[in-house]
Amino acid sequence: MSAESMKRKQAVIDEIKGKLEKAESAVIIDYLGTTVEQANAMRRKLRDAEVDYTVYKNTMIVRAIDGTPFEPLKDALKGPSAIAISYDDAIKPARVLAGIIKEYNKMAFKAGVVEGVYYDADGVKELSAIPSRDELIAKFMGSIQSPVGKFVRTLAAVADAKATAE
Repeated sequence: MSAESMKRKQAVIDEIKGKLEKAESAVIIDYLGTTVEQANAMRRKLRDAEVDYTVYKNTMIVRAIDGTPFEPLKDALKGPSAIAISYDDAIKPARVLAGIIKEYNKMAFKAGVVEGVYYDADGVKELSAIPSRDELIAKFMGSIQSPVGKFVRTLAAVADAKATAE
């Protein structure tokens, strides 16, 4: 193996390590069966969601994750694999990929590490059902507003009743 080839491989390994050092999560999928059009559409959706999606050689990922919190992914890196990484929302790769998998019905989760915890394919699928942070905040705010709104309407009705009684 030439020195130039070794340098290229090390550059790829360093690139993966750099991404994972900043990552909240990483999800491995099997992308087998997707057409070029579907793969391009998937990349667009993931990019729009700010999820870093890349296909690397499994051996490069294995070398990059050695000794990191992402090392448990090693066993999932067999056959066609792609890695989706999020830097801000730990569940986002699983959530976005779940929608894409459902739409194309061709890909499958292999495994993931979310905030340092390893999940198998079923675990990643379960995580994908968790609503986003913004959705959870909206639901929480809605649940707070409902009782407050009822209380305000009750006070207004009492005030109206008192005003008409006088």
